[in-house]
Amino acid sequence: MAAIKAKDQPPGGDTFASRAKRVIRKIPRGKVATYGQIAALAGNHRAARQVVRILHSSSDKDRLPWHRVINSKGGISLARGQGYELQRAMLRQEGIRFQDNDLIDLDRFQWVPRRIRI
Repeated sequence: MAAIKAKDQPPGGDTFASRAKRVIRKIPRGKVATYGQIAALAGNHRAARQVVRILHSSSDKDRLPWHRVINSKGGISLARGQGYELQRAMLRQEGIRFQDNDLIDLDRFQWVPRRIRI
């Protein structure tokens, strides 16, 4: 695969990554979004794994609310002992409740933007 050159980038540097970061920043306190939801809102419904990479590489640097992004089942994807407990605690601090099966009720807590401009 050839490297992407600057001239191949959209005008103004509006890449999928920059759009995804803007969407992630819009997730309100007390709500969650899934990786796939972020990907779709950023313009590529098939790029959920790319959202994972963006969060992994940019969360601290870009001060993203990474803890508000979960998997499509309503669960935390991080392993126990590798961030799971921190993410769970941060979500609980925002008022998000976990069910007995350790999942978040997406009907209640999933962010549903009325209209989003990225």
